[in-house]
Amino acid sequence: MITIIDYGVGNLFSLKSSLKQLGLEAVVTADADTIRKADRLILPGVGAFGDAMAKLEATGLVPVIKTEAEKKPLLGICLGMQMLFDKSYEFGETEGLGLIPGTVELMHHANNLVIPHIGWNSLEKNEPCKLLESVNDGDYVYFVHSYAAVTDSKNVAAYCDYGMKVPALVMSGNVYGCQFHPEKSGKTGLGILKTFASL
Repeated sequence: MITIIDYGVGNLFSLKSSLKQLGLEAVVTADADTIRKADRLILPGVGAFGDAMAKLEATGLVPVIKTEAEKKPLLGICLGMQMLFDKSYEFGETEGLGLIPGTVELMHHANNLVIPHIGWNSLEKNEPCKLLESVNDGDYVYFVHSYAAVTDSKNVAAYCDYGMKVPALVMSGNVYGCQFHPEKSGKTGLGILKTFASL
């Protein structure tokens, strides 16, 4: 069973419907016991880092997520991916979950490219990662973000190029994160979700 963590932030039901399209059973919940019993966890998220962390902390689920991430695969998506890191500098400084070493910082305006980064961009593999088994270099996925992870290259399974090397898929132990939205990324994104379900 895949459990999508519900803390009031994120497009939970488009994610659930994408999993259903793949024939995968998923439940959307904020119940700690259900999260503990899950085989795999997904942490979605949209919006501002500080607000999302405050909502997540208010649920009391932060220690549960940290404990379960040591035992089973966890996938953070978009803001959910950013929350996996130590801290973010969006509208001040906010502590994250600390599951992947690094920070989240405002993207710089390289080559006069518009921030936020919205739209399709191609992936460039960096480190071996099970989640990328069905993905080829140059496959396109869909991004919507203004902040990006700053972390050691060994934690980055794939980058995209947007005037800077943007960590697109990150990993550490059982923990994975997609800066892009796999549920909005067509065949490539569905392939990543399917692979995650088989970890």
